[in-house]
Amino acid sequence: MMITRRNFISGGGVILSLPFLESIGQAQEQPPVYTVFVRQGNGVTQGDSNGESDRFWPYNPGPIDAQTLASQTDRVLSILAPWADKMIAIKGLNYGFPSNGCAHSTGGNQCLTAARHNESADNASRAMGESVDNYIARHFHNNGGEPLTLYTGPRNGYIEEVLSYRGPEQLRAAEDDPWIAYQRMLGVGNGELDELVFERRQSVNDLVLDRINALMSSSKLSLSDRQRLELHFDSIREFENLNCKLHEEEEQRMALQSGQGILDDYRIDFAKMHMDLIALAFHCDFARAATLQIGDGNDGTEYTINGERLPSFHWISHRIQSDGAEGDILAGAEDKHHAIDRLMANTFAHLLGRLEEYDLLDQTIATLCSDLGSGVSHSFQNVPFVLFGSANGFLKTGQFIDLGGQTHNKLFNTIISATGIRNQQGLFVTDFGDPELDSGIITELIA
Repeated sequence: MMITRRNFISGGGVILSLPFLESIGQAQEQPPVYTVFVRQGNGVTQGDSNGESDRFWPYNPGPIDAQTLASQTDRVLSILAPWADKMIAIKGLNYGFPSNGCAHSTGGNQCLTAARHNESADNASRAMGESVDNYIARHFHNNGGEPLTLYTGPRNGYIEEVLSYRGPEQLRAAEDDPWIAYQRMLGVGNGELDELVFERRQSVNDLVLDRINALMSSSKLSLSDRQRLELHFDSIREFENLNCKLHEEEEQRMALQSGQGILDDYRIDFAKMHMDLIALAFHCDFARAATLQIGDGNDGTEYTINGERLPSFHWISHRIQSDGAEGDILAGAEDKHHAIDRLMANTFAHLLGRLEEYDLLDQTIATLCSDLGSGVSHSFQNVPFVLFGSANGFLKTGQFIDLGGQTHNKLFNTIISATGIRNQQGLFVTDFGDPELDSGIITELIA
């Protein structure tokens, strides 16, 4: 087949891979794996000690398919049935350490770190370890080794960001405005070019120029190989110039709504705009890891569903008209919580759809999670983690498993290993999180 630029260009974060060179063999690398963690607050409606029934998980552990999951209409995850073959629903994961008095704070501390918290009480607590997004991101040069860290919630809340940690007690600030985050990605925010973003805006060719020159000067290359490489590098520049921006209407929407994400009425709209950015960032290989926190630490958003404005989600999760332990019964609270769980699943579906548009879902691990198991009890047992994407075939998808109470650091060891990161011995990473926790990976997740 004649080699042309049109049939050579490819997307989906594989633009660093080299073409097959007939004279020196195959140089193409495995496509990168991207990870994103989307957190909803206040746990899920999966049953509790107060006698409520499970309304979240599929009916039975085992293989899951789209038709069967879609038929379980009383369960939240049925909403995500179109992606059943890409799903790993994981029940039976626990946090390793108890609350310090505010489960929302210490649950947030542990959610992505699997680390104990410091001695600070209530909402002032901080994790004593780095988060999994940070661990993954710092192993790659993309975005200067930083994860993309996003947030939609109020800025006068009891607890705001809870997820991303650079290290012990080093809570990372998150960007709550998609328009500002997008400008930073393009390197045009505030009229200045951020140093890290400027590096990303250079062509991939420029970032690896020394290696390109060394390859091009190799005496082993045939004339055909040189032509292939020249076409490859030209195609990279064309791909970067044409594809690393949002559509104009998406840009306009972000610009017009800039600054309004702190308002309840825009909570879901801003979550979806953040998801647009995450998918774009992965498509352009801007970042390898991302987090999105929906709602502040004890999410008190008044969500509007089917035209009805609900009370504070935090009140709903308590089942009373109070942020504390005592208050008047909130009628229909379980149904309201279930409706919000379904709203979160529908919102997460937007991210899955965008990743599919870029043909990236199979090389991504997209995780929907919460920082509590159940809002009623503020439990740290059965904390939900639902994964989508196989990480280039590393993970065994299309299954619902119950791990029966294992600590969730093992999940993160498995996810880290799925990205291609290895320990000093070249083996799977098994020691993420607090050293007191049992080490290891979850073999049931590996294909």
